[in-house]
Amino acid sequence: MSAITHRGRRPGRRPRRSWVPLMLSVAVCLSAVTLAGPAQAVPANDTIVDSTRRGGNTVALTFDDGPNPADTPRLLEVLRQHRVKAVFCLWGDYVLAHPDIVRAIAADGHVLCNHSMHHDDMASWEPERVRADLLQTSAAIRRAVPGARIPYFRAPYGSWGQSGTVAADLGMQPLGWRLAVADWEPTPADELVRRILEGVTPGAVVLLHDGGGDRSPTVDAVERIIPDLRSRGWRFDLPARRG
Repeated sequence: MSAITHRGRRPGRRPRRSWVPLMLSVAVCLSAVTLAGPAQAVPANDTIVDSTRRGGNTVALTFDDGPNPADTPRLLEVLRQHRVKAVFCLWGDYVLAHPDIVRAIAADGHVLCNHSMHHDDMASWEPERVRADLLQTSAAIRRAVPGARIPYFRAPYGSWGQSGTVAADLGMQPLGWRLAVADWEPTPADELVRRILEGVTPGAVVLLHDGGGDRSPTVDAVERIIPDLRSRGWRFDLPARRG
């Protein structure tokens, strides 16, 4: 007859343990990571950033409302030729429509920014509604670029309401601008060049657009102002990571 220990167990056999609590804990953790995305290197706060990291004669180029298959690829080519990194503030609907362009933006080493899902004015929105929109947009971006860092959020129309605080809670620094040249209106490239060169100030974040309409004049202007500014001693930087 086999030897039986007390409580009826055979020698050397460990009692069975339920893995259900452990699996539930892991599932909760994975769910939280999926919603929030990868941890950002620097914590965010709700101050709206409008300056570069280094200050001085530096400028940061930021582009809203893409990706846009008509103009974003050529803009990427211009930035690549001049070895300039920029911030692309992505409109969620267009991210879903053109994920290949989002991947091209990321592959070139540019910085991704959440610009909301449908480009709605969020000024009067409750925090829960803002949060749902920002999470949906970030999920769309990460569907195109798995594991992508999204360190910034820019409110559509610069109409912030409570969106800056919600974005900071999600690890995204609110991103503003110091110079806007109104390229969302039909404007010749010559005029855009003039507005940028005359309006830029040390450490400025510049608001431009690669989507939302015909942005070929903007791309033409960017191609011209980069070498011009460099010849005047300016350097290209990224926005500050924290206000």
